[in-house]
Amino acid sequence: MESLLSNFASPVVLAFVLGILAKVLKSDLEIPKPLYQGLSIYLLLAIGLKGGVELSKTPMSEFVLPAGATLLLGCVTPLIAFAVLKYIGKMDIVNSSAIAAHYGSVSAVTFIASISYLETLGVDSEGFMPTLVALLEVPGIIVALMIPQLMSNGGGSFKKALHEVVTGSSIILLLGGLIIGYIAGPVKFEAVSPFFVSGFKGALVLFLLELGMVTARRLQDFKKVGFFLFGFAIIIPIFHGFIAVWLGLLSGLSIAGATVLAAMVSSGSYIAAPAAVRIALPKASPSLYLTASLGITFPFNITLGIPLYYIIAQWMGG
Repeated sequence: MESLLSNFASPVVLAFVLGILAKVLKSDLEIPKPLYQGLSIYLLLAIGLKGGVELSKTPMSEFVLPAGATLLLGCVTPLIAFAVLKYIGKMDIVNSSAIAAHYGSVSAVTFIASISYLETLGVDSEGFMPTLVALLEVPGIIVALMIPQLMSNGGGSFKKALHEVVTGSSIILLLGGLIIGYIAGPVKFEAVSPFFVSGFKGALVLFLLELGMVTARRLQDFKKVGFFLFGFAIIIPIFHGFIAVWLGLLSGLSIAGATVLAAMVSSGSYIAAPAAVRIALPKASPSLYLTASLGITFPFNITLGIPLYYIIAQWMGG
């Protein structure tokens, strides 16, 4: 309960709530698009740089098993999501695959929020966790988009969608930052550390303020998703998070590291996955996959999910 209350009192979560309230109250508050794009670039590059620096100090033996667990989760979770949507929810193949692609990938902002949450508790996760974000982003989307291709459904371009994912800005910034940070190492990174470390949380608060407003704009779509998808967007993240904690601890991650992995695996992508789905599955409904991942799962994880995964990790790792 203490960890839950601590999360609700953090500036990051409160800024997100403020963004929602601003739109509910019909305020004219807006974050200029260039500023929002600049914040996105800054946050993703900062994550990559810091992860690369930490990876340069990490023995490869400590990284291999968590990396393998992450790739396995990236391949399995979209299949679980698809099976639930198709065979329990009775949804069509195209929309089931589209939604599964979102839940097989990762929300970088949820990852950042989990790191921020643990820092408020005075707990540090493994430094190489940003590398796992980059590893998790692509496989789940590929697996989910292959399903309708194998079933001869959907009518979109798989190769074009794959190119969109691999060359997307989030992957370029994360991987590019990781490589730069790894090559530069701790000593040379010190020169840019004040900009990329000290200002990180302030930028995150502004970013979450905008995401709160974006989420509020999707509230009107709740009636379109139905009771089943609403439940799916909360229960599946918890289930995926539980599996991630178990595999994370099994692979040698600390309790904090397993918590971050759970936050990553339980999240729904709303940047890379939508871009790929629009190309590969043009018949899929954005009101379903965007409302589920951004309108339901994201707020749940930011407010309740991350503290819950930490409690699960403490219980399983204790």
